[in-house]
Amino acid sequence: MTPLDLSRRTILAGAGALAAAGPAAARISPVVPSNPLVRQRADAHVFKHHDGLYYMTASVPEYDRLAIRRSPTLAGLSTAEEAVIWRRPTTGKLGGYIWAPELHEIDGRWHMYFAAGDADQPFHIRTYVLRCLDRDALTGHWEMLGQLQTPWDTFTLDSTVFSHKGVRYLLWAQTEPGIKTNSNLYLAPMASPTTLARPPARLTVPTLDWEIRGFKVAEGPAPLHRNGKLFISYSASATDDRYCLGLLTADEDADLMSPEVWSKSPEPVFKTCEETRVWGPGHNSFTVDEQGRDVLVYHGRDYKEIKGDPLFDPNRHTRVQRLYYRPDGTPDFGVPVGAGEVPDRLSPLDRPGSFLRHEGDRPLVGAGPLPTTQFRQKPGLAGAGTVSLEPILKPGSVLAVGANGAVEIVKAGSGDPKRASFKRRVGLAGKGVSFAGLSGGHLRHRDGVVVMGGGSAGAATFVVT
Repeated sequence: MTPLDLSRRTILAGAGALAAAGPAAARISPVVPSNPLVRQRADAHVFKHHDGLYYMTASVPEYDRLAIRRSPTLAGLSTAEEAVIWRRPTTGKLGGYIWAPELHEIDGRWHMYFAAGDADQPFHIRTYVLRCLDRDALTGHWEMLGQLQTPWDTFTLDSTVFSHKGVRYLLWAQTEPGIKTNSNLYLAPMASPTTLARPPARLTVPTLDWEIRGFKVAEGPAPLHRNGKLFISYSASATDDRYCLGLLTADEDADLMSPEVWSKSPEPVFKTCEETRVWGPGHNSFTVDEQGRDVLVYHGRDYKEIKGDPLFDPNRHTRVQRLYYRPDGTPDFGVPVGAGEVPDRLSPLDRPGSFLRHEGDRPLVGAGPLPTTQFRQKPGLAGAGTVSLEPILKPGSVLAVGANGAVEIVKAGSGDPKRASFKRRVGLAGKGVSFAGLSGGHLRHRDGVVVMGGGSAGAATFVVT
């Protein structure tokens, strides 16, 4: 067990490079998830269980039920059948809005945490816990364990569970009497699935400009233990295009119940991106892909303008993308990557720490902001067996070979599709991948300039990260 068992948010160590296992392109990469992963599912909680399967829970647009998806692959969640384990009553308590369910295994039993209002007061939101009496969360019988007990009977939501240094903690959002905010973040060790072992610590109150747009919100906390630090991402502001993620950071050896050990990001770490056409990204969780690489899960809309209350716009879709780290070990969320295949970063074997990137329409190899180094491997414009490389900041554009082997970024379909398509092969250096041109040569760099041609194997071999 790792020092921090994130319960069902467990993040397995390892962000290893993609290694080629054979000559077939299908063996170079597993099935790649495509965004949106699941449409009309907000507040998604996705994790890979120790049974090797991925589990997913989320808010449904009707806010009326709790459902679980399960799949052997991350991409498979897109089409996995949902098992409805509970529906709200038509009257009385818990008959209001049902929000943000999370599935956790505690002491060998499945528990579902969720927020619910009452039929006559749908926004009378409190947190409740269901317990499964059987081993299979999707087919087992569930019972109501009870309401989460906190010091105040106030608006309470977005509870998650994790363990650190042998202590199981509850992390959640709540309105505290005397503080004029919609919700703050709280942490406490647990005595049972519904009770706290000691009074909670208030970790953060929304006060910064980007946290209070529309509403004063800190909600949807998600813990991540990496590189000697404990990070907590959280969502802020109204649930329209202003919704975004902030980040709290503490040393892994600090007393987590001491609010002063937590530092807050001065700016949002993840927000709306006009270039990639994703608005209001937020309410995230963390998981890993089939190779053990960290993955960010979140929801976002693919348009900005909303008619009426954003809470009742159904099109907050579940999305996923790789999570990367800066040299100092802190997570670099980048930008929401937009619709289509989850993108990669391609690092030349002979230049560790450098990446295929672009400045405007000019492809280069070197260092730069994360979004400029992310490329989507799409079905090739030249047809079956080929791939085209699309920079995420330029949707609808691809790398193409021009005169004298020069490589540029052009609009897809603006020229000969063979010049904008490649054959993905096992790397010329015996690992990684290489991209062969349909008229000969390989995509490579020469002193940081991207070209199509011959030369050293290392300059034409890319490690996929």
